[in-house]
Amino acid sequence: MPELDKLRVGLGTTVLCRGLRGAGVDGIGNYTKELLGRLSANPALDVVPFSFGHGGAACDGLGAMRLPRFSLGSLPSLIADQSYAGIGKLRPVVDVIHATDHLIPRVKGVPVLATLMDAIPLAQPQWVNNRFRTLKNLVWKRTAHFADHVVTISEYSKADLIHYFDLPEEKISVAPLGVDERWFIQPADSQLESIRTRFGLPENFFVFIGTFQPRKNIERVIDAHRALAANLRQSHPLILIGREGVQCAGVMQRLACTDPLVRWLQYVPDADLPTILRCSSGLVFPSLYEGFGLPVLEAFAAEVPVITSNVSSLPEVAGDAALLVNPHDYENICWAMQQLIEKPELVQNLIDAGLKRAFRFTWDQTAKSTIEIYRHLGARH
Repeated sequence: MPELDKLRVGLGTTVLCRGLRGAGVDGIGNYTKELLGRLSANPALDVVPFSFGHGGAACDGLGAMRLPRFSLGSLPSLIADQSYAGIGKLRPVVDVIHATDHLIPRVKGVPVLATLMDAIPLAQPQWVNNRFRTLKNLVWKRTAHFADHVVTISEYSKADLIHYFDLPEEKISVAPLGVDERWFIQPADSQLESIRTRFGLPENFFVFIGTFQPRKNIERVIDAHRALAANLRQSHPLILIGREGVQCAGVMQRLACTDPLVRWLQYVPDADLPTILRCSSGLVFPSLYEGFGLPVLEAFAAEVPVITSNVSSLPEVAGDAALLVNPHDYENICWAMQQLIEKPELVQNLIDAGLKRAFRFTWDQTAKSTIEIYRHLGARH
């Protein structure tokens, strides 16, 4: 192996490639993209991106090495504890392999670091796609043990990984996510006005941002808003931003009932989200389960007060800079909305505390913590 100050890192980019190919870059893809940019710029590292299966032009654009499809290449590992079939091309040119996207190969002779964001499919299986759910969970749990070390994004997720994956505590490190610099940028008044006009936004409104799925608790957000006094509801409509996800028929039925004070913006370009968020009176994000909850920090960076849950990782991320509510109690969520409308001093205190907290979470720090794990793994082999 080369000297430890020049590590060769194989970085999994399969999910990122899929997103760039047209499906849209999700949380895992964005995590991979942020890491790839910072690791590639580090003179102490040689980064070798790789992708399982045919990644298309997006994969070529990243310069990613193509390996066989993960489902096929992993069969020897699952059946006979052999290395991932097809790893021979990657293994000689790297010192550490980082599986960023839950596709964790069994590799003998090279240490593997796996990023596991959360344990949702195992902890809350009713919230995920039912198709082959049991088999997928068994394979995921098995492949997690192929990793020499695991990195996750919160202490809460770490505890879940220990419980649901039967992973030893010493095998897991925590490296929180970062907030992209774009959320901190203060747009000009003309930009704010342009966004309001383009999307038909009122002067004041509450906003939810996220994929429509059961754990996002959107129906209770709607219930909470409808429980506001009529004048407050009129002055502060609810705007929902996100794409339709799995098992969200209830939300879609609610939105099909005409209510001028609850609007769904079905498609919003990613570049417009920070400005829309800054136009809002508050982010309402009472999720039932989050491995991290990055939208909370993004709202902090955009100087917007936040209502979020007192469960899962959200208190850990939000600290004392948000109003924490019981996500199962729509009246509690409603109370928090009313606080943001009626108490400007509270709002300013939350904005100040939130901005200060957001500055603590950077992608540079995420990359630094991850590189320390690479060096630790490299020193052991």
